[in-house]
Order: sequence, then structure tokens, then C-alpha cells
Amino acid sequence: MQFHAQTMRSLRSQASHLFSTAATAAKSRSSRTVTYVSTVSRLVRQHCTRPSTSTRTFGASKTASIRRHSLLFCPDQDSPASRPRRIVVAITGATGAPYAIRLLEILRDLGIETHLVMSKWALATLKYETDLTEQQIRGLAIMNYTFKDMSAQPSSGSFQHDGMIIVPCSMKTLAAVRIGYCEDLISRSADVTLKEGRKLVMVVRETPLSDIHLENMLFLRRAGATIFPPVPAFYTKPQDLEDMIDQSVGRMLDCLGIHSDFFKRWNGFERSEPIARVAYVD
Repeated sequence: MQFHAQTMRSLRSQASHLFSTAATAAKSRSSRTVTYVSTVSRLVRQHCTRPSTSTRTFGASKTASIRRHSLLFCPDQDSPASRPRRIVVAITGATGAPYAIRLLEILRDLGIETHLVMSKWALATLKYETDLTEQQIRGLAIMNYTFKDMSAQPSSGSFQHDGMIIVPCSMKTLAAVRIGYCEDLISRSADVTLKEGRKLVMVVRETPLSDIHLENMLFLRRAGATIFPPVPAFYTKPQDLEDMIDQSVGRMLDCLGIHSDFFKRWNGFERSEPIARVAYVD
């Protein structure tokens, strides 16, 4: 405001000087000078006495435009404080579909929004590993996509989510992600997750592992992915296959930064009786 006032005083002083020059020129009958000075004086009075209406209107419209731009590219539903947690779940053709099914069930119970992609070979493998139909499995997720739909939301970095897990992850998908070969929605979504610096968990399922497999895993680990072979733990004394699956799925959720307490964790050695201490005296 102070700068504006000083500027206006300076402009009024210049206008006064122009008026005096115009009067002097009129007395000397210099028509060219009178015409020039009168034109300048009129412009000064029109644009410099006070802020014009057009200027004020432009400022308001510019502010409104900025606000509309912010709402368009930063919608409230994509801010971490206003949207639910989102996890992208991909299922490939490697064996291990029960892990994915149990993961989807737990994420649903935790109220986490899931976006599911299943490959062509995943649908073929499901028939041998579970009694659930494709529709029943898709019903566990909030959103479903076909693996060839490259226009789906997870294919863009502007789609905000809290991590992606490929469970199980075949060696083909591992290799595709390693070289950035985005042939389908699964490899593209994983590629986007890495480039955006988000969590990517790859539940690799293969044995034994070749040099190529190990090199691909090492490369992706250095690129920021978490390599998670679903190795069962036996210190929990699992009673059945479901206990083993729960323990592995719980650790997968740990890698995604999601806390859960539906499985037994390691709490150190459990002793039912105190250990007797024996003192030796020479």
C-alpha cells in the first residue's frame, strides 16, 4: 500500500508538469506540442489516478482461476487426510493364489481400499488352487481391472495409492518390471510405483532360483522394491495350512506399513520354568 501511494504521488506530479507544459505550448501556438501533451495528459488521468476497474477484475478472475486449477489437479479425495488407504494388488500365474485371497480378505476387514489386477495365467492357475470363482475373488476388492487395460487408474503416477503388492509374482513379471517392459497393467503399475517412490512388494514364487532370477531380484531390490519369498515360519507351531498362510500374509502387510495382529509374532524364547543357575567354585 505504501509503494502504491508513493507511485500515485509521483504520477500526479508528472501529470501536473505535463499540464504546465501544455499551457506554455498553447500560448506559443505550437499545435503539435499541444496535441501531444494533451494526449499524454489524458492517458495519465485515465490510467494512473486510481486502479482501473479492469485491473481489479483481472486480479479477481486470476485468483479464481488459480483456485479452480488447484481443485482440478489437487482434488480433496486424493489428499492423504481425506481419502482411505489404497493398495494395488496384482495376481500373476505363479503358484500361491491362496496368499492373494487371504490378503484381500484381511485388507477388506481392515477397511483398506483395494484395486485388483489379475493376469490371464492367474485366472488359469486359480482353478487348481482354490474353490473360489473369479467373480468371488474379484468381489473381495473395491475396484477391478483387466490386465490389458492400460488406461486404468494404477497405470498413472497421478493416481495416489499407498503401495502395490504382486502376490504371487512370477519370474516373467519380475523380469518385465526389471527392464521396464510395460506390456500389461501389472508391469506398468509396478513400473509407476517404483518411479513414484512408493512401496512395491514382490512375492516371488519360484524354486530353485537361477542366476537370472537372482540378478533380477537384486536389481529390483536396489531400485526400491521389497523382494518377499513366502517362506513359512515354524516357530509359531502352525496347526494347519491356514496358520502358515496367515503368518506370511501378516509379514507382507508389515512390508506395506500396515499393522495387523491376526497372527502370532515372535516374542523371544518362552520359558515355562526359570533356568537353574549353577555356581562353580574352585
